[in-house]
Amino acid sequence: MRDVIIIGAGPVGLACGVEAKRRDLDALLIEKGALCNSFIGYPTRMEFFSTPGPLEIGGHPFPTRDYKPRREEALDYYRRVATTEDLNLRLYEPMTDLRGQDGHYTVVTENDTYEARKVVVATGFYDVPNQMGVPGEDRDKVRHYFKEPFPYALTDVAIVGGANSAVKAALNCYRHEANVTMVVRDSALDDGVKYWLRPDAENRIDEGSIDAYFDTTVSAIESDTLHLDTPDGPQTIDNDFVLAMTGYRPNYDFLERLGIAIRNDEARTPVHDEEGTFETNRDGLYLAGTICGGCDTSRWFIENGRVHAEKITDHIAATLDPEPAVV
Repeated sequence: MRDVIIIGAGPVGLACGVEAKRRDLDALLIEKGALCNSFIGYPTRMEFFSTPGPLEIGGHPFPTRDYKPRREEALDYYRRVATTEDLNLRLYEPMTDLRGQDGHYTVVTENDTYEARKVVVATGFYDVPNQMGVPGEDRDKVRHYFKEPFPYALTDVAIVGGANSAVKAALNCYRHEANVTMVVRDSALDDGVKYWLRPDAENRIDEGSIDAYFDTTVSAIESDTLHLDTPDGPQTIDNDFVLAMTGYRPNYDFLERLGIAIRNDEARTPVHDEEGTFETNRDGLYLAGTICGGCDTSRWFIENGRVHAEKITDHIAATLDPEPAVV
């Protein structure tokens, strides 16, 4: 019987593991994929918007070559934290069920079962893309993740979306000689596009280097064409690839299997104590990190989500009995 099992080994999950260890709690981290699995899917050489300090966990310094760290540096940093702290990890082991109750939970994975008095869920939101819901979206040429521009050189690529990820993908593909078309459902690029990206993208659109359709949605995807609903009526453009940078959401099926209630609000926020303990409607089960915001994926980041670790482990340490209950 462990004190706590943490589901997810991203930065916030690791922060929970570090804080648990510092409170002499017996903690196990279970991750369905690689360490910091979401980062594996990030674009190669991606630069974080934050400086290193706000990304640090456990008081471990985050040295970087440049002013802002890149994806590869972050992967190295969090791996070093995990090994330095000697965290107990189970990687590539998806969780399938949670049984029991506060004080005696049984965590079921594809490989094994584990017992714990408390459970923390820090699974983020990057694994479930928002679907466009149009015919042809299941074609191989449609991708919801952008790694690097090289596969799209000298092809017709449509990028759906107008936020940071879409803008960066569009500029990257354009500079590697792809014929880029942006499809944006709003009348302009998203207000949250970073100040150093917006003028670059707008200038490329104004000069015609990147085609852009605003107030436009995709209506269907064919093998070599893309059908659009534009303010001027239906249009069809040549197309080899679609990069649907339409955002991501938490795995609600997984949350509901765990017995976590979902609020009937616009963000579909998972029920939890937002101001204090981050405990859910199921006693002894906690949420940490970006998953706390539901579909409002811009509410929590590593920078402010890492503080959840201290609050959660403080509450766990205060509520645990000196000895596990005999069941």
